[in-house]
Amino acid sequence: MPSVLLLSCPDQQGIVAATSAFIADQGGNIIHAEQYVERPHAGTDGNDGSVFFQRIEFELARPGVTHETFLDAFQAVARQFEMLVDLHNTAVPVPTAIMASKQPHCLYDLLTRWRSGELPMDLRVVVSNHPDHRDICEHMGIPYVHLPVTKDTKPQQERQVLDALAEHGVELVVMARYMQILSDDFVSRHPMRIINIHHSFLPAFIGANPYRQAHERGVKLIGATAHYATADLDEGPIIAQETAHVTHRENVAALTARGRDIETVVLARAVRAHLEHKIAVHGHKTIVYS
Repeated sequence: MPSVLLLSCPDQQGIVAATSAFIADQGGNIIHAEQYVERPHAGTDGNDGSVFFQRIEFELARPGVTHETFLDAFQAVARQFEMLVDLHNTAVPVPTAIMASKQPHCLYDLLTRWRSGELPMDLRVVVSNHPDHRDICEHMGIPYVHLPVTKDTKPQQERQVLDALAEHGVELVVMARYMQILSDDFVSRHPMRIINIHHSFLPAFIGANPYRQAHERGVKLIGATAHYATADLDEGPIIAQETAHVTHRENVAALTARGRDIETVVLARAVRAHLEHKIAVHGHKTIVYS
Protein backbone atom coordinates (compact mmCIF):
# COMPACT_ATOMS: atom_id res chain seq x y z
CA MET A 1 0.00 0.00 0.00
CA PRO A 2 1.76 3.21 -1.15
CA SER A 3 1.64 5.80 1.62
CA VAL A 4 2.76 9.32 2.48
CA LEU A 5 3.23 10.46 6.07
CA LEU A 6 3.34 14.21 6.69
CA LEU A 7 4.35 15.37 10.15
CA SER A 8 5.39 18.49 12.01
CA CYS A 9 6.42 19.07 15.62
CA PRO A 10 8.79 21.09 17.79
CA ASP A 11 12.34 20.35 16.66
CA GLN A 12 14.12 17.93 18.99
CA GLN A 13 16.40 14.94 18.99
CA GLY A 14 15.16 11.50 18.04
CA ILE A 15 12.26 12.33 15.70
CA VAL A 16 13.69 10.71 12.58
CA ALA A 17 14.92 7.64 14.44
CA ALA A 18 11.61 7.05 16.23
CA THR A 19 9.52 7.54 13.09
CA SER A 20 11.72 5.35 10.91
CA ALA A 21 11.81 2.60 13.53
CA PHE A 22 8.03 2.68 13.86
CA ILE A 23 7.53 2.33 10.10
CA ALA A 24 9.94 -0.59 10.05
CA ASP A 25 8.16 -2.23 13.00
CA GLN A 26 4.89 -1.99 11.03
CA GLY A 27 6.48 -3.79 8.09
CA GLY A 28 6.88 -0.61 6.07
CA ASN A 29 9.65 0.09 3.58
CA ILE A 30 10.72 3.73 3.26
CA ILE A 31 11.14 4.81 -0.36
CA HIS A 32 11.87 8.52 0.06
CA ALA A 33 12.12 10.93 2.98
CA GLU A 34 12.61 14.68 3.08
CA GLN A 35 12.76 16.99 6.06
CA TYR A 36 13.09 20.67 6.92
CA VAL A 37 13.53 22.70 10.08
CA GLU A 38 12.01 26.17 10.31
CA ARG A 39 14.24 28.23 12.59
CA PRO A 40 12.60 31.52 13.63
CA HIS A 41 15.74 32.61 15.49
CA ALA A 42 18.58 31.85 13.11
CA GLY A 43 21.96 31.27 14.68
CA THR A 44 20.75 30.11 18.09
CA ASP A 45 20.95 26.64 19.58
CA GLY A 46 18.54 24.51 21.55
CA ASN A 47 14.77 24.68 21.72
CA ASP A 48 14.18 28.13 20.26
CA GLY A 49 10.75 27.60 18.72
CA SER A 50 12.12 25.74 15.71
CA VAL A 51 9.64 23.47 13.96
CA PHE A 52 10.54 20.16 12.31
CA PHE A 53 8.73 19.07 9.14
CA GLN A 54 9.02 15.72 7.39
CA ARG A 55 7.46 13.91 4.44
CA ILE A 56 8.00 10.16 4.17
CA GLU A 57 6.98 7.95 1.26
CA PHE A 58 6.77 4.29 2.19
CA GLU A 59 5.12 0.98 1.29
CA LEU A 60 2.96 -0.94 3.74
CA ALA A 61 3.00 -4.61 2.79
CA ARG A 62 2.39 -6.54 6.03
CA PRO A 63 -0.98 -8.37 6.10
CA GLY A 64 -3.39 -6.83 8.56
CA VAL A 65 -1.65 -3.43 8.69
CA THR A 66 -3.98 -0.77 7.34
CA HIS A 67 -3.81 3.01 7.42
CA GLU A 68 -6.27 2.99 10.29
CA THR A 69 -4.26 0.55 12.42
CA PHE A 70 -1.02 2.33 11.49
CA LEU A 71 -2.33 5.71 12.61
CA ASP A 72 -3.80 4.32 15.81
CA ALA A 73 -0.49 2.72 16.77
CA PHE A 74 1.49 5.80 15.72
CA GLN A 75 -0.32 7.99 18.25
CA ALA A 76 2.18 7.00 20.94
CA VAL A 77 5.03 8.45 18.85
CA ALA A 78 2.94 11.49 17.95
CA ARG A 79 2.22 12.26 21.60
CA GLN A 80 5.86 11.82 22.58
CA PHE A 81 7.01 14.48 20.10
CA GLU A 82 3.80 16.63 20.05
CA MET A 83 3.31 15.90 16.37
CA LEU A 84 0.66 16.95 13.91
CA VAL A 85 0.26 13.99 11.55
CA ASP A 86 -1.41 13.29 8.21
CA LEU A 87 -1.34 9.90 6.48
CA HIS A 88 -2.38 9.45 2.85
CA ASN A 89 -2.90 6.45 0.62
CA THR A 90 -1.35 7.63 -2.65
CA ALA A 91 -3.16 4.91 -4.60
CA VAL A 92 -6.40 6.84 -3.99
CA PRO A 93 -6.52 10.08 -6.04
CA VAL A 94 -7.95 13.21 -4.44
CA PRO A 95 -11.61 13.99 -5.35
CA THR A 96 -11.32 17.33 -7.13
CA ALA A 97 -13.52 20.05 -8.62
CA ILE A 98 -12.43 22.76 -11.03
CA MET A 99 -14.16 26.13 -11.00
CA ALA A 100 -13.89 28.39 -14.05
CA SER A 101 -15.42 31.46 -15.64
CA LYS A 102 -15.12 32.52 -19.28
CA GLN A 103 -11.33 32.40 -19.70
CA PRO A 104 -10.47 28.86 -20.86
CA HIS A 105 -6.68 28.58 -20.68
CA CYS A 106 -6.22 27.24 -17.13
CA LEU A 107 -9.26 24.96 -17.31
CA TYR A 108 -8.26 23.43 -20.65
CA ASP A 109 -4.68 22.94 -19.50
CA LEU A 110 -5.80 21.11 -16.36
CA LEU A 111 -8.22 18.96 -18.35
CA THR A 112 -5.44 17.99 -20.75
CA ARG A 113 -2.99 17.15 -17.96
CA TRP A 114 -5.67 15.14 -16.15
CA ARG A 115 -6.70 13.26 -19.29
CA SER A 116 -3.07 12.40 -20.08
CA GLY A 117 -2.51 11.07 -16.55
CA GLU A 118 -0.10 13.84 -15.56
CA LEU A 119 -2.29 15.02 -12.69
CA PRO A 120 -3.32 12.19 -10.33
CA MET A 121 -6.71 13.60 -9.41
CA ASP A 122 -10.19 12.15 -9.30
CA LEU A 123 -11.88 14.92 -11.28
CA ARG A 124 -15.52 14.84 -10.17
CA VAL A 125 -17.06 18.02 -11.59
CA VAL A 126 -16.45 21.37 -13.30
CA VAL A 127 -18.46 24.30 -11.92
CA SER A 128 -18.77 27.56 -13.85
CA ASN A 129 -20.78 30.75 -13.77
CA HIS A 130 -20.82 30.66 -17.60
CA PRO A 131 -21.98 27.95 -20.04
CA ASP A 132 -18.97 28.26 -22.35
CA HIS A 133 -17.07 25.06 -21.48
CA ARG A 134 -19.91 22.57 -21.29
CA ASP A 135 -19.12 20.87 -24.60
CA ILE A 136 -15.47 20.06 -23.87
CA CYS A 137 -16.25 18.86 -20.33
CA GLU A 138 -19.09 16.63 -21.42
CA HIS A 139 -16.93 15.31 -24.28
CA MET A 140 -14.43 14.22 -21.62
CA GLY A 141 -17.18 12.70 -19.51
CA ILE A 142 -16.99 15.28 -16.70
CA PRO A 143 -20.21 16.63 -15.17
CA TYR A 144 -20.56 20.35 -15.92
CA VAL A 145 -22.58 22.47 -13.51
CA HIS A 146 -23.52 25.91 -14.83
CA LEU A 147 -24.50 28.27 -12.00
CA PRO A 148 -24.89 31.85 -13.27
CA VAL A 149 -24.41 34.64 -10.77
CA THR A 150 -25.22 38.30 -10.44
CA LYS A 151 -24.46 40.77 -7.69
CA ASP A 152 -27.93 40.21 -6.26
CA THR A 153 -27.88 36.40 -6.46
CA LYS A 154 -24.33 35.79 -5.22
CA PRO A 155 -25.27 34.33 -1.77
CA GLN A 156 -27.75 31.91 -3.32
CA GLN A 157 -25.30 30.93 -6.08
CA GLU A 158 -22.56 30.22 -3.54
CA ARG A 159 -24.89 27.89 -1.66
CA GLN A 160 -25.61 26.10 -4.94
CA VAL A 161 -21.87 25.75 -5.60
CA LEU A 162 -21.31 24.33 -2.11
CA ASP A 163 -24.17 21.89 -2.65
CA ALA A 164 -22.64 20.77 -5.96
CA LEU A 165 -19.22 20.22 -4.33
CA ALA A 166 -20.81 18.23 -1.50
CA GLU A 167 -22.91 16.17 -3.92
CA HIS A 168 -19.77 15.11 -5.80
CA GLY A 169 -17.73 14.43 -2.64
CA VAL A 170 -15.09 17.02 -3.50
CA GLU A 171 -12.04 17.49 -1.26
CA LEU A 172 -9.92 19.85 -3.40
CA VAL A 173 -11.24 22.91 -5.26
CA VAL A 174 -9.15 24.46 -8.04
CA MET A 175 -10.04 27.97 -9.15
CA ALA A 176 -8.96 27.98 -12.79
CA ARG A 177 -9.51 31.70 -13.31
CA TYR A 178 -12.88 31.61 -11.59
CA MET A 179 -13.57 35.33 -11.55
CA GLN A 180 -15.74 35.52 -8.45
CA ILE A 181 -14.60 36.41 -4.93
CA LEU A 182 -15.45 33.61 -2.53
CA SER A 183 -17.06 34.51 0.77
CA ASP A 184 -15.37 33.84 4.10
CA ASP A 185 -17.98 31.17 4.81
CA PHE A 186 -17.20 29.37 1.55
CA VAL A 187 -13.46 29.38 2.21
CA SER A 188 -13.91 28.23 5.81
CA ARG A 189 -15.65 25.07 4.60
CA HIS A 190 -12.56 24.04 2.59
CA PRO A 191 -9.56 25.25 4.65
CA MET A 192 -6.30 24.96 2.71
CA ARG A 193 -8.17 22.95 0.09
CA ILE A 194 -8.92 25.75 -2.40
CA ILE A 195 -6.12 26.65 -4.83
CA ASN A 196 -6.33 29.95 -6.69
CA ILE A 197 -4.24 31.41 -9.52
CA HIS A 198 -3.68 35.06 -10.30
CA HIS A 199 -1.21 37.30 -12.04
CA SER A 200 1.61 38.43 -9.76
CA PHE A 201 0.74 42.09 -10.28
CA LEU A 202 -1.66 42.05 -7.37
CA PRO A 203 -2.10 44.24 -5.48
CA ALA A 204 -0.29 46.76 -7.72
CA PHE A 205 -2.63 46.21 -10.68
CA ILE A 206 -6.04 45.47 -9.24
CA GLY A 207 -9.17 44.93 -11.29
CA ALA A 208 -9.79 44.40 -14.97
CA ASN A 209 -7.12 44.31 -17.69
CA PRO A 210 -4.05 43.85 -15.48
CA TYR A 211 -1.84 43.27 -18.53
CA ARG A 212 -2.99 46.55 -20.06
CA GLN A 213 -2.16 48.32 -16.80
CA ALA A 214 1.22 46.59 -16.75
CA HIS A 215 1.91 47.62 -20.34
CA GLU A 216 1.01 51.21 -19.59
CA ARG A 217 3.43 51.21 -16.65
CA GLY A 218 6.20 49.65 -18.73
CA VAL A 219 6.77 46.64 -16.48
CA LYS A 220 9.87 44.53 -17.11
CA LEU A 221 8.67 41.42 -15.28
CA ILE A 222 5.38 39.53 -15.41
CA GLY A 223 4.35 36.41 -13.58
CA ALA A 224 1.74 34.36 -11.77
CA THR A 225 1.13 33.08 -8.25
CA ALA A 226 -0.78 30.01 -7.10
CA HIS A 227 -1.88 30.03 -3.47
CA TYR A 228 -4.41 28.63 -1.05
CA ALA A 229 -7.51 30.78 -0.77
CA THR A 230 -8.18 32.29 2.65
CA ALA A 231 -10.46 34.96 4.07
CA ASP A 232 -7.72 37.51 3.27
CA LEU A 233 -8.18 38.07 -0.45
CA ASP A 234 -5.13 36.91 -2.48
CA GLU A 235 -3.01 36.68 0.67
CA GLY A 236 -3.20 32.95 1.37
CA PRO A 237 -0.09 30.76 1.66
CA ILE A 238 1.82 30.74 -1.63
CA ILE A 239 2.42 27.35 -3.27
CA ALA A 240 4.10 28.19 -6.59
CA GLN A 241 5.27 31.22 -8.57
CA GLU A 242 6.91 31.93 -11.90
CA THR A 243 8.10 35.08 -13.69
CA ALA A 244 9.30 36.11 -17.13
CA HIS A 245 11.24 39.14 -18.31
CA VAL A 246 9.47 41.32 -20.87
CA THR A 247 10.43 44.38 -22.91
CA HIS A 248 8.86 47.54 -24.23
CA ARG A 249 8.46 45.85 -27.63
CA GLU A 250 5.70 43.55 -26.35
CA ASN A 251 2.18 44.90 -26.70
CA VAL A 252 -0.82 44.09 -24.50
CA ALA A 253 -1.73 41.02 -26.55
CA ALA A 254 1.82 39.64 -26.28
CA LEU A 255 1.93 40.26 -22.53
CA THR A 256 -1.45 38.62 -22.10
CA ALA A 257 -0.41 35.54 -24.08
CA ARG A 258 2.83 35.13 -22.14
CA GLY A 259 1.02 35.71 -18.86
CA ARG A 260 -1.57 33.05 -19.62
CA ASP A 261 1.17 30.55 -20.42
CA ILE A 262 2.78 31.23 -17.05
CA GLU A 263 -0.56 30.96 -15.24
CA THR A 264 -1.25 27.49 -16.65
CA VAL A 265 2.19 26.17 -15.68
CA VAL A 266 2.11 27.64 -12.17
CA LEU A 267 -1.41 26.45 -11.43
CA ALA A 268 -0.64 22.91 -12.64
CA ARG A 269 2.53 22.85 -10.52
CA ALA A 270 0.60 23.87 -7.40
CA VAL A 271 -2.22 21.41 -8.02
CA ARG A 272 0.24 18.55 -8.57
CA ALA A 273 2.04 19.38 -5.32
CA HIS A 274 -1.24 19.20 -3.41
CA LEU A 275 -2.36 16.00 -5.13
CA GLU A 276 0.97 14.35 -4.33
CA HIS A 277 0.74 15.45 -0.68
CA LYS A 278 3.90 17.56 -0.91
CA ILE A 279 2.68 20.67 0.90
CA ALA A 280 2.82 21.58 4.59
CA VAL A 281 1.20 24.84 5.68
CA HIS A 282 2.97 26.73 8.45
CA GLY A 283 1.32 29.98 9.43
CA HIS A 284 1.19 32.23 6.38
CA LYS A 285 3.65 30.17 4.35
CA THR A 286 4.07 26.71 2.86
CA ILE A 287 6.81 24.12 2.84
CA VAL A 288 6.68 22.47 -0.61
CA TYR A 289 8.65 19.24 -0.75
CA SER A 290 10.50 18.24 -3.91
